[in-house]
Amino acid sequence: MSSETYNFELIERGKKNAAIKAVNENINEKTKTIGIGSGSTIVYAVERLAKKITEENLDINCIPSSFQAKQLLSKYNLKIGDLETNTNIDITIDGADEVDQDLTCIKGGGGCHLQEKLLAFYAKKFVVIADYRKKSNKLGENWSLGIPIEVLPSAYTLVQDRIQKLYGGRTPLREFSGTGRGKAGPVITDNGNFILDWVFDKNEDYNWKLINQNIKLIPGVIETGLFIGIAKTAYFGNSDGTVSKIISE
Repeated sequence: MSSETYNFELIERGKKNAAIKAVNENINEKTKTIGIGSGSTIVYAVERLAKKITEENLDINCIPSSFQAKQLLSKYNLKIGDLETNTNIDITIDGADEVDQDLTCIKGGGGCHLQEKLLAFYAKKFVVIADYRKKSNKLGENWSLGIPIEVLPSAYTLVQDRIQKLYGGRTPLREFSGTGRGKAGPVITDNGNFILDWVFDKNEDYNWKLINQNIKLIPGVIETGLFIGIAKTAYFGNSDGTVSKIISE
């Protein structure tokens, strides 16, 4: 077995173990509405959720954060709701691109961070699930692709320029980079917007709360991929099969 294959298997096992533990510890007969995030780790959470609902005869509405999440819920025949009719969200479970020691998260690698933040913010509890690679002491330690910023298409160059003048770094427009079939050009979010990825200097110490506030005040910015003070618990699947659990203070 090659090291590349071995590492992939460790990563997937970490994702699965974190997802299973999070669902087992947070979902019960009192849970009525769940926000479902997007990405590769959430697949394992939905798989376990579907089994738990069947085994325990639970009645739960699931609110998807993206088209991908909705398709996943449909695959497992789970009840699908929406934010317009399900405003009382008991818990949201989602992955992350990076999580620091304060449970500040970078999300949006998959381009769904606006809907994900809605579900995370309005839930009574937001739980993060991830493999061991996503755990950091400070943001930028393990994630090098920047902080996603959803912007109006007509304003992306203006926002690019303003962020770079304020904080330095680079803010490239995210574009389709796959080798398979796909539309060339900018990545379009489920909301019809563009995404800038602010690649910041990882050696700097940032006040993320203040930076997030300032970026969101820039006209043309819709939402950032910084999740600050929202996550209550994070589960990290380790390479040895164990799961580390961190609870915010």
